[in-house]
Amino acid sequence: MHYDVAIVGAGIIGLAHGYAAAKRGLKVAIFERSYTPLGASIRNFGHGQIIGQAPGRMLNLAKQSRHIWADLSTKANFMVRQKGTYLLARTEAEQELIEAFYAGRAKDYGYECNLLSKAQLAESYNGQFAHHRAALHGLEDQVLYSRQAIPAMANYLASLDNVTLGYSTLVRDIDPDKGCLITSQGRFNAEKIIICSGHDYQTLLAEEIRALDPVVCRLQMLRVTPNTALPLEHALMTGLSCTHYAAFSDLPQAQAIAEQISRETPLLDKYGIHLLITPTPYGDLIIGDSHEYSLDAQPFNNEETDQLLLDLTEQTLNCKVTVKERWQGVYGAKGKEPISILQPHPNLTAVLMRTGLGMSVGPALGEETISQIFD
Repeated sequence: MHYDVAIVGAGIIGLAHGYAAAKRGLKVAIFERSYTPLGASIRNFGHGQIIGQAPGRMLNLAKQSRHIWADLSTKANFMVRQKGTYLLARTEAEQELIEAFYAGRAKDYGYECNLLSKAQLAESYNGQFAHHRAALHGLEDQVLYSRQAIPAMANYLASLDNVTLGYSTLVRDIDPDKGCLITSQGRFNAEKIIICSGHDYQTLLAEEIRALDPVVCRLQMLRVTPNTALPLEHALMTGLSCTHYAAFSDLPQAQAIAEQISRETPLLDKYGIHLLITPTPYGDLIIGDSHEYSLDAQPFNNEETDQLLLDLTEQTLNCKVTVKERWQGVYGAKGKEPISILQPHPNLTAVLMRTGLGMSVGPALGEETISQIFD
């Protein structure tokens, strides 16, 4: 069977490219090696983050993706919370950072946010966060539940007359001159081929990808239930995240926080821990994460890391939590740029995320790539 475009991978990046192509009336095939999405896209927080994005392309992609997610949630019938993120300042250094960001970079680059005083925090969630000094409220951020949203998005695309979605189909090789994909389910042909295979650096374009010096990032994640009623609707971050996300990490105040972490809580440095909390539709919370970079993700979790995350969570929420699940996240990482686009042949494009922000920018990235190829 012949298609206008064939996409390898049914994570958020592959599905986003499929959605952008399908909207244009193109005949689309999406191939996924597993029987259902199992990779980075369903192991994450479901955080459509804008407040933490680097000024420039990443910020613009995240803002554009927000609108695409809203459109998709209606069409594919999954929930999106558009309440934003509370970046909680626990210390004087963290408060200085969010105030400096709000007064400077936020206004210069169009981050939509508000500062919340200690008194204003005390008025939300029955005073659950009153022990914090202040907060930056990122108004544009949103939260979805990846385990629902990614399969729902895939099912929606598969229901369209111009889309074929093949699970349990490994694409073994590609002949771009002939537009041929050689798969575990036979041969297929397409005018254009787009590879969105996440952190699989060996199956396709291994030589071209090797030149990028790719590594993977392994994360430890948990799902917990607060022992105090907390109907959370916002995502939560703390000043720890400001040393990690590019919207903040180059600010002088972030350097002061990094030095404080290194001096006072060196284990957070050792395990690459910063705290992010997102709500699920069921009253549970997803918490994480740690960062371990290597050529491949090791299968062994470290209990000390999980305990550090749980301690941070309970301090931040001001209540105890009960663990429901533990798992590993993994994504491709450590490029000079957060996104790498390879085009070794006019008919062949590979799109690689080099950071864990695929849910935040993926929908707009798919639109951008398809527009460049077909419009």
